[in-house]
Amino acid sequence: MRVPQLNPDVWRYAIRDAGRGAMVWLDDAGEVVAFNIAHRSGAEGWMGPLAVRTDRQEMGIGRTIVTAAIEWLRAEGASTIGLETMPRTVDNIGFYGRLGFVPHHLTVTMTGEAARRRVAGEFTRLSELNGAARATLAERCRQRVDRSAAGYDFTREIELTAALGLGDTVVIERDGAVEALAVWHSAPLAEARPAEELRVLKAFASSGDAFERLFVVLEACAARAHRRRVAVRVQTAYAEAYRTLLARGYRVRWTDLRMTLHGFPEARVPDSEVLFSNWEI
Repeated sequence: MRVPQLNPDVWRYAIRDAGRGAMVWLDDAGEVVAFNIAHRSGAEGWMGPLAVRTDRQEMGIGRTIVTAAIEWLRAEGASTIGLETMPRTVDNIGFYGRLGFVPHHLTVTMTGEAARRRVAGEFTRLSELNGAARATLAERCRQRVDRSAAGYDFTREIELTAALGLGDTVVIERDGAVEALAVWHSAPLAEARPAEELRVLKAFASSGDAFERLFVVLEACAARAHRRRVAVRVQTAYAEAYRTLLARGYRVRWTDLRMTLHGFPEARVPDSEVLFSNWEI
């Protein structure tokens, strides 16, 4: 299916986030034939967006670009290697299956309304801190996520989001300990589209209560940024988190199928915790 052109700022974020994992294939005239953007956040690896030019499809190029990303992620030490595709694209699912990917749960895109409210408790937006304090809190976030999902590290996403002015990171603490965090973008995803959403890229919560408080904060951040709603891609392996958002009035907008390479599974945090890691830009 056709998708709208990405905001150039979002492309810039995706390519810088991927680094050497941003791969492109050219024809003899120097025109782009295919690309695959492979990302690694510590031990977590995933790929996307990826595409093959229409006139070069059915020629084995898709296999080439996916295999190249797998090899790069393995060489980089990723213990998770995954991707997402639309559940109804059975040809895609079969294609990835033949390359070793196994289907798992759905990722459900949900949206909830922004809300202007005073938020009680200890929370911080990293943009409000100076450089040293921001780096210290980002490192404490890395350590907290690593305790629950060994090797997962969202530091680069936090830093790039701030450097490119795309959004912010919010952190909830209690008694000096990180309880929840979320990295979000408020820049429009598609080119020439209005900025209407605060999009959650990464989220961690140490309990169901912390998860709900995190979304109270995110809804307030959306209102403060003059965005109409919060959008989050919910991994349905976390059923209680999904139920919590439904109870808050969030609506289902889209679904994707989460797939991982055999032998490179997604990390699961303890049952009382939640970890959302967006595998789409």
